[in-house]
Amino acid sequence: MSDTQKYPLLAVVGPTASGKSELALELAGALGGEIVSCDSMQVYRGMDIGTAKPTQAERRGIPHHLIDIAEPDAPFTCSDYVRACRPVIADICARGRLPVLCGGTGLYLERLLYGGAEEPETAPDPALRRRWLDYAAAHGAHALHRRLAEVDPAGAAAIHENNIPRVIRALEIYGSTGVPKSEWDRRTRLPEPRYRAQVIGLRFADRAALYARIDARVRRMLEQGLLDEVRRLLSRGVFAANATAAQAIGYKELLGYLRGEESYDAAVERLCRATRRYAKRQMTWFAARSYVRWLTVDQTPDLLGAALARLSQPPPPG
Repeated sequence: MSDTQKYPLLAVVGPTASGKSELALELAGALGGEIVSCDSMQVYRGMDIGTAKPTQAERRGIPHHLIDIAEPDAPFTCSDYVRACRPVIADICARGRLPVLCGGTGLYLERLLYGGAEEPETAPDPALRRRWLDYAAAHGAHALHRRLAEVDPAGAAAIHENNIPRVIRALEIYGSTGVPKSEWDRRTRLPEPRYRAQVIGLRFADRAALYARIDARVRRMLEQGLLDEVRRLLSRGVFAANATAAQAIGYKELLGYLRGEESYDAAVERLCRATRRYAKRQMTWFAARSYVRWLTVDQTPDLLGAALARLSQPPPPG
């Protein structure tokens, strides 16, 4: 597909609890769009409250895509997401609609826009993954991350040590191909984005305002039944079967309470802290992307109007 034939798309990104879903819905309504989730956890069926999936009422009749497309006891990778997303975007555009991506998983958006090829197809090796999981359990996430840094320093620098599934995936790629994941990404990155993409990012001038919204969201999720959702997934063996689901924020922090290892209040406080740290990592990721057009939520009374105005301006360099 030539540059003049690239499909258009709009993306709304930013940290958790920043208001991405609301703005994406408003933009989709104003521009004739359909929502495409860009969230690594909303793909899983049954993980609803903790991933802040929009309810049918909240969707306001606007079609949503790439939600509830995978079982939570099986891994779903970034490459899986890109392969699933491309035909969805093509179909939306073929019907004269605008794909509006919404989510905070920056790696998924980056790979969709700039990934020239998928990750190397390595045969599943449950025994290898189990060995690395056992190693992490015995020595800790920091030690596992250090093992990655020994063979792929650049890859380790790009992955937070607590993101055990991604650390293990990078180790698996190196072990299977002899090529570090960071080098694979460099070789396959496109010089120009695959789509005519416009990306709106939400941020806060006052970090405390975002953190207050995060704490309020955690309380709301608990009131909606998050603890029961975690208990149900735990009883199904989801967290034992899928390391990605087991590390999902909103779930892993409550497992200690359900196993009798800490108090409810301690677990909730840990959940709030973990979500705030995650939001900080999201902000760091998106701040380094030159293609993002920023709106400051706590200084912008009319986010929709500001977003539409920003979209009418020439795009920034990718």
